[in-house]
Amino acid sequence: MKGSNFRILKHLKMNLLRSLRTPGLRGALHYTETRTITSGTLHIKDPLNFWCGGRVNLKDVKTKSEPVYEPATGRVLCQLQACGAADVDAAVGSASAAFTVWSKLAGMERAKVMLEAARLIEKRREEIAEIEVVNNGKSITEARLDVDSARLCIEYFAAQATTLSGQHVQLPGGSFAYTRREPLGVCVGIGAWNYPFQIVAWKSAPAIACGNSMVFKPSPVTPVTAVLLAEIYSQAGAPEGLFNVVQGGQETGSLLCHHPSVAKISFTGSVPTGKKIMEMASRGVKPVTLELGGKSPLIIFEDSDLENAVRGALMANFLSQGQVCSNGTRVFVQSSILPQFLKEVVRRTKAIQIGDPLLDETRMGALVSKPHLEKVLAYVKQAKKEGARVLCGGEPFIPADSKLKAGYYMTPCVLDGCTDDMTCVREEIFGPVMSVLSFETEDEVLRRANDSALGLAAGVFTKDVKRAHRVIENLQAGSCFINNYNITPVEVPFGGYKASGIGRENGQVTIEFYSQLKTVVVEMGDVDSLF
Repeated sequence: MKGSNFRILKHLKMNLLRSLRTPGLRGALHYTETRTITSGTLHIKDPLNFWCGGRVNLKDVKTKSEPVYEPATGRVLCQLQACGAADVDAAVGSASAAFTVWSKLAGMERAKVMLEAARLIEKRREEIAEIEVVNNGKSITEARLDVDSARLCIEYFAAQATTLSGQHVQLPGGSFAYTRREPLGVCVGIGAWNYPFQIVAWKSAPAIACGNSMVFKPSPVTPVTAVLLAEIYSQAGAPEGLFNVVQGGQETGSLLCHHPSVAKISFTGSVPTGKKIMEMASRGVKPVTLELGGKSPLIIFEDSDLENAVRGALMANFLSQGQVCSNGTRVFVQSSILPQFLKEVVRRTKAIQIGDPLLDETRMGALVSKPHLEKVLAYVKQAKKEGARVLCGGEPFIPADSKLKAGYYMTPCVLDGCTDDMTCVREEIFGPVMSVLSFETEDEVLRRANDSALGLAAGVFTKDVKRAHRVIENLQAGSCFINNYNITPVEVPFGGYKASGIGRENGQVTIEFYSQLKTVVVEMGDVDSLF
């Protein structure tokens, strides 16, 4: 078990200082990074932008800095420098130069670099996880698993890089055709704030495995760990400019999407922003991968294992303080078992330990920002106005540790008596709020579960194997679970139906979204001309 924050941060400082022994100086734009810890709180003073193989300190004095907060304490963690047009152009130029080298390497050569990057991530697992916690607010237990997922993704696509191949087709007269799977060019990744390090790996790994380079823009709310992966790729032997990081908000994202040298855009975030990105990409006829929001159904039938169903419902609602796009926040419970389910789920929800996310015993940390906390609490208030009953939680929480009193905490909430027309059932809350609904029949619950513009995920709990597969077949969702929830192995595709997105992340199919197919027809005889 970990001890006090002081000991944790002292350990973190030692790790960080060790990482500084390789200076990041590269011309006038770069300087050696420095980090200091004061009053038991981490402060990050480095430039968080990265291209041409090193961290970049923006020289434009007009660049406005934005504060980045530590959710657990409410303190300012660091300042973010947003990239303008010249900065974006420099980063894309760096990526374009790297692409000409990287795209010519054999798959085995690319895999070697990626596997070394994975090894470095494993070596720095605790350091990366702790920085992720400080910037995002999730528990250290979850952050470690996120770092593991990032590493596994890179390892998986390193293996895929060695298997990229085309097809041979025999034609009449000895002629033949073949296909070549080729990279796209410079890809842009735009990340969300709920899984910062995992998302940057999920987007970069398939891109570089296929021979592309990437410019990545993390969320301005959680900008810190993307640059760590950039350094790791560089240390692993990637060519200068293969993976670049630009910081900023909507304006920076727009510059990336409109840049003429960008070949593809992959975005994780909200539906409204995804629509804007798709519109911008369409002007250049650029392919997009969009992993957007969800309001997913979790269906619990009366024959299910109640203990497992309760566990599944908790996993479907309270991971990362409920800030998960695939969460099954519409929990449909068959009426005959509703009382038992509610009793147990409320008991387990009340027992969730909230507090310092750097402590091993913590199971729920802080929400990502104060405005987001206020938004989630407002949803609970609105649910009560519309007739839902709060069985537990839904209130601001102040930890006993005085250092955490300004953090963004709330108690996980279970809502009963919900109906399909309530705001809490229709809209994505993106917080620790479970809405429980009762149902009677399979046909009824399928109709209600599919009554949504979104279709990211869905789940079903039942002991009836035939029913499980029948229900899943009829659910309009891209990522489905039977007798479990929120399990996302990197070997299988993840993505949604309807307004929840386009394309997939992870799994073999993702190769198709980061490459293009060239067909070559070879004539072995004379041209049979009509003229």
